[in-house]
Amino acid sequence: MARTPLDIEIPDLAGKRAIVTGASDGIGLGIAARLAAAGAELVLPVRNRVKGQAAMAHILDEAPDAVVSLRDLELSSLDSVAALGEQLRSEGEPVHLLINNAGVMTPPERQTTADGFELQWGTNHLGHVALVAHLLPLLRAGRARVTSQVSIAASRGTINWDDLNGERSYDGMRAYRQSKIALGLFALELDRRSAAAGWGITSNLSHPGVAPTSLLSARSELGRSTETGGRRLIGAMARRGILVGTARSAGLPALLAAASADARGGELYGPTGLGRVGGAPGRQSLYKPLRSEADAGRVWEVSQELVNLTFADA
Repeated sequence: MARTPLDIEIPDLAGKRAIVTGASDGIGLGIAARLAAAGAELVLPVRNRVKGQAAMAHILDEAPDAVVSLRDLELSSLDSVAALGEQLRSEGEPVHLLINNAGVMTPPERQTTADGFELQWGTNHLGHVALVAHLLPLLRAGRARVTSQVSIAASRGTINWDDLNGERSYDGMRAYRQSKIALGLFALELDRRSAAAGWGITSNLSHPGVAPTSLLSARSELGRSTETGGRRLIGAMARRGILVGTARSAGLPALLAAASADARGGELYGPTGLGRVGGAPGRQSLYKPLRSEADAGRVWEVSQELVNLTFADA
């Protein structure tokens, strides 16, 4: 695979099973392609089979010997997450890498998941919590590295414990921040709980900085008929190499966090350039909203209640 000046080395991943959510396009596709090229057996859970087939063709074009398969997954449906978990458990193959990358961002109007949760809270956070819970036996068997993709948006904001679903007052960006803060707190608590219980799982965080991806593009399922002005500006800056990253470079922090032998659990990895929005990937200090272990414990317990699953007997 051709290398760009901004890149990292990926170790040999032969014999490793890797799962990447949200890998049918954008940052996730770039992450998946690099893992497959490094020899990982790649499982792509996708919402849209047509896009999934196109993504698989792209990966195989870059790495003809890659082993890639598709599975069905709608993160905004807990039944769909459960079905994927059942399917993968029935296959009995340990999972060595899980990258919780998929997400939705700032629909113009408040929307809900199939289970009645605010869409961003239910998809970005609760869907991934449920996925980890259903895959826990396989993650333990593979002594897995779990990397959860948060966002620079999680550097500020709070969790509205009294209105998690934005039913009383809704703001799209505030809800997005909350979903990413919660996912980050959950992932950090997963690392602590694993260390305490001897599960063998390490869990860390990555964020892509700012790059032109599909998050702010036209997405009819979110009620967005055209790409946002911010997406157009980010695209123009990326094309000119100004400050922000590209879709490919934005995936490097997650690859570093998930695949590097030097990456550690409980850490955050992201771009190290000016403003932390672009540049080479590296370790960063945890954002302030992610530092409270009390909040992490609360997210852990509340999330289990909401998805009606438990890690207690793992």
